[in-house]
Amino acid sequence: MSKPSDSAPSRRASRREFLARSGALVGATTMAGLSLARSAHAAGSDTFKVGLIGCGGRGSGAAVNAMNAGKDIQLVAMGDIFETKLKASRERLKKVKPDQVAVDDDHCFVGFDAYQKVIDSGVDVVIIACTSHFHPRYLQAAVAANKHVFCEKPHSLDVPGLKRVKATCEEAKKKGLSIVSGLCWRYHLGVQETIKRIHDGQIGEIVAIQETYVCGPYRADFKREPQWSEMEWQLQNWYHFNWLAGDQILQQLIHSIDKGAWVMRDQPPVKAWGMGGRSNCFGPSYGDLFDHQSIVFEYPNGVRMYGLCRNHIGCYSELSDTVFGTQGVAHLANHYRIEGKNPWRYEGPNCVMTDQEHVALFDSIRNGKPINNVDYMFGSTMLALLAQFVCNTGQELTWEKALTSEYSVELEKYGFDVQPPLKPNEKGDYDIPIPGVTKFV
Repeated sequence: MSKPSDSAPSRRASRREFLARSGALVGATTMAGLSLARSAHAAGSDTFKVGLIGCGGRGSGAAVNAMNAGKDIQLVAMGDIFETKLKASRERLKKVKPDQVAVDDDHCFVGFDAYQKVIDSGVDVVIIACTSHFHPRYLQAAVAANKHVFCEKPHSLDVPGLKRVKATCEEAKKKGLSIVSGLCWRYHLGVQETIKRIHDGQIGEIVAIQETYVCGPYRADFKREPQWSEMEWQLQNWYHFNWLAGDQILQQLIHSIDKGAWVMRDQPPVKAWGMGGRSNCFGPSYGDLFDHQSIVFEYPNGVRMYGLCRNHIGCYSELSDTVFGTQGVAHLANHYRIEGKNPWRYEGPNCVMTDQEHVALFDSIRNGKPINNVDYMFGSTMLALLAQFVCNTGQELTWEKALTSEYSVELEKYGFDVQPPLKPNEKGDYDIPIPGVTKFV
């Protein structure tokens, strides 16, 4: 197993069938771009070599999803900051896909530079499904190395990073590389058909949208090991720290508001306001996150989208997406259907959307027709960032103003001996945003 490097990267280092109605974009297909895209799949090879960056639950799941997209797909390289996660993931994946997992010891990379070693290991496709903080940096590095990429959401935790992602995706278009987003509902057949019917007027004019994501926390009372430094503790428990994961809006509600954005044809809202706080999950293991948030997005045509999320223990749970129209109501979660003047229920084929996004990715490479999800990668992540801003500050904020944010989660260097930007207070807890006090930056 490759040993981690002591050197840290500098600040500047750098998820069916695919349907046109899904909203996924076809990338640039210039001759130069096509040549580059094909060269990213080893010439004369009948096998796609895949590298996985991030070996936790989502990364391991994404690797299986990718291998489900074809017998010609092999996982050949893996990387993670933590060796224990990589080892456990490799063993699980070998049991699930014994004929497609071919990760030798010298293609197992550990440490803060593991991502670059995976990218440089001779792979054709890179899966980025790691701590969200690193998504912009890793995506940029993969495209710079001419790799096709599947990148999990959220695509950034700050506006500067999101602009970096957009520029990287535009560069991928020029190179003829495919970029597929982990905003997986875009690839769900039932949701595709329901939204097409909404756009065709089956519920009349859209009046309002309600997006609900209320559930328990990612990890309840996660325990810290005494030998961990503050940086290692936060990375082990990264879902509960804003600078590493964002918050529930960026990790979970983003899927729901992405559907709402799709219903609104991906036009941005004019402004938003919201509220949030903490009332159920207390203690150091919950980091600096709010445990409940509500947001109102206001669109130019008067439509409002309401986003509700909550991570409470012992409370009611619901995941739903409801679109209210002048002639009916559409449901975009579970039983995909329309109620009202023109009732309808989806009765098409079953769909594993987390497989279908990879089917789309690999089909695009096989066919020499790159796809690039940049528009909704940018738009829906920006929606989530806007929502976070208004909940944290307690202020109304326009879309245009949010785009000017200079707040950045990027660090000058990374290492277990580096002090993270958020430190515990004198009680051992972490200070959380205070609406009305916390400022927009």
